[in-house]
Amino acid sequence: MIDVPLSALEVAMVQTGTRAVETLRDTTAFAQGLERLGYHRIWYAEHHHSPAIGAFPPVVLTAHAAASTSAIRLGSGGVLAPNHAPLTLAEQFGTLAALHEDRIDLGIGRGPGTFDEAIARALRRGAGPTTDAEYHGDVAAILTFLVEEVALGSLPEPWLLVSSTAGAALAAQLGLPIAVAHHIRPDNTRAALERYRSAFTPSRWCEQPRVLVCVEAVCAETEEEAAWRVRPMDVIKAGLLKGLSEIPFPTPAEAAAHPFTAEERRALAGFRAEQAVGTPETVVQRLAQLAAETGADELMLTTPVYDLHDRIRSYELIKKHSEATTAATSTTAP
Repeated sequence: MIDVPLSALEVAMVQTGTRAVETLRDTTAFAQGLERLGYHRIWYAEHHHSPAIGAFPPVVLTAHAAASTSAIRLGSGGVLAPNHAPLTLAEQFGTLAALHEDRIDLGIGRGPGTFDEAIARALRRGAGPTTDAEYHGDVAAILTFLVEEVALGSLPEPWLLVSSTAGAALAAQLGLPIAVAHHIRPDNTRAALERYRSAFTPSRWCEQPRVLVCVEAVCAETEEEAAWRVRPMDVIKAGLLKGLSEIPFPTPAEAAAHPFTAEERRALAGFRAEQAVGTPETVVQRLAQLAAETGADELMLTTPVYDLHDRIRSYELIKKHSEATTAATSTTAP
């Protein structure tokens, strides 16, 4: 059984044949649907200049979702510190926290959110990639501004997004909870957690290590249907393996006709073995295993499938089977 809270990462995929405005409408329905299902929180990712992912600022999506829901936690997962002035981020999320008390998270990440160097430089007003020292300084400044300059009552809950031991070390140094990008770099998860837990220093933000693990989870009534739903994302991943970043998010029918090389199939199979794809029984078992292996305090699911209904249905199947398994275990326990 899964004995930790379940949450969701929204990356706002823009499907082939649709418009960005339709994706935005879907994010509202998605937030309302997951609130009804009892998910703990939804985070919004920052991306730029991608034909497959909308360039929708996390702070705007968070504000809109907060106004469209009443209880679920919402925030960035993450807002990318190199692209923004620390004081601006503190003001934006501090204001949201004041408007929606005890519901707002500020997940902070490092990457530029784009593979396009010109766009990355435009986001930083011509500056090149951020250095370790600059990133560390930005994160520290955001936290300082939240408390000393912006505090309007309720504070957003800060998290650091990590995919490496370096990020884990920074989170440990600052005493922040971490969100581990297992859905991107599963090979780094265990080493990052070891570094974080061994070096953690308590802070006003977190008294002891606190871990959220993000995993790709695609669930359907049958294994075949789950494989059909995940295939469009497989096409995106195969393109990235070739260094192709500007790939539209294909329909399932288009993805079904896509030819994969033997090398791509091996890479995709290796990645999928670390995630959770299949029937409710398969997915919930895998999520429970991952939670146990990592000692996660929370699991965040990202479900990059083409259709909104199928996406919400995946979350529904996981939640219902998880709850049913927990109930059955409780009933049979001595």
